[in-house]
Amino acid sequence: MFQKYHFRTFDDIRSDASAETTRFSVKAPLKGLAHAILSKGLYSIQSCVALDWGSFIMTKSELTRRRLLRGAAAAGGLASIAASARILSPARAQSARKTFVLVHGAFCGSWTWRRVADLLEGKGHKVFVPTLTGLGERSHLLRKDIDLDTHIADVVNLIKWESLNDVCLVLHSYGGFVGSGALEAIGNLVSSTVWLDAFIPIDGQKPLDVTNEGFRKMLQAAQEKGEAGFGASGSKVPAIFVAEPDESFVRSKLTPQPIGTYLQAIKLSGAREKVAKKTFIRTPRFPHPALDKALAECKADKSWATFELADTGHMAMLDGPERVTDLLVQAA
Repeated sequence: MFQKYHFRTFDDIRSDASAETTRFSVKAPLKGLAHAILSKGLYSIQSCVALDWGSFIMTKSELTRRRLLRGAAAAGGLASIAASARILSPARAQSARKTFVLVHGAFCGSWTWRRVADLLEGKGHKVFVPTLTGLGERSHLLRKDIDLDTHIADVVNLIKWESLNDVCLVLHSYGGFVGSGALEAIGNLVSSTVWLDAFIPIDGQKPLDVTNEGFRKMLQAAQEKGEAGFGASGSKVPAIFVAEPDESFVRSKLTPQPIGTYLQAIKLSGAREKVAKKTFIRTPRFPHPALDKALAECKADKSWATFELADTGHMAMLDGPERVTDLLVQAA
């Protein structure tokens, strides 16, 4: 009688000698091999589900790689198929995993990235989400001498002290200033960058330069009162930032932004442009001339990939964490 196999999607390659079944992943190049086995009538399929990126699982009691290859040989053409095929081992699967550093925007903290970080970690990636000094759970450190350099150092030091390399650096909103500055120091450790509705500053520009009049008045009022931070008044967060279901959650987490971070000009020498893979993601529901300009410039530059998320607000990591996660993995 025909041997019976189960086909299932499977992310990692695992082999457990103590289990009744042995599982191993056959990636897209071997897809034709499996089809050849089936077409020759060597095996029948007991159950089958949709494949993910051409990978699938064959499981059977006492199944071995030798028996699979023997069956493939019987189907014919094994040598030519095996030459181009990749059967991933645990070590190879591990090598495909990426290291992400996710940088939040103004008034926020690492909490903004939690959903995306969980999804990335669930896929086996390493994720680091620093909270910039004076914000979020580090808001007790708010003081007047915090400036843009302080936040740049937060990211640079994380990457250095964690001994990270081949990093995908992901930046949101104001985080674009922070990331641009950080790349001047650790650009050689970063293999890709993603700008999620993030500002792409030029040399000598201040974060305050890309804000509107109402924003500048808010900062000035806090400065005149001698305060160390501004914003996060507790007012309702507009839908252009985040969808209604998360509005109260976001409002409860926002903290004042250190004033000095918006007043310091950034110093750039071109490290950002040297990164091999660069992706810009725009959320058009959030109107902002500087971000629209950045999108247009990135579209005109072949070294950039661009995407638009039409159904999310500015905080796309909250409105569409699954879609953002998929784009980050694609861009890394």
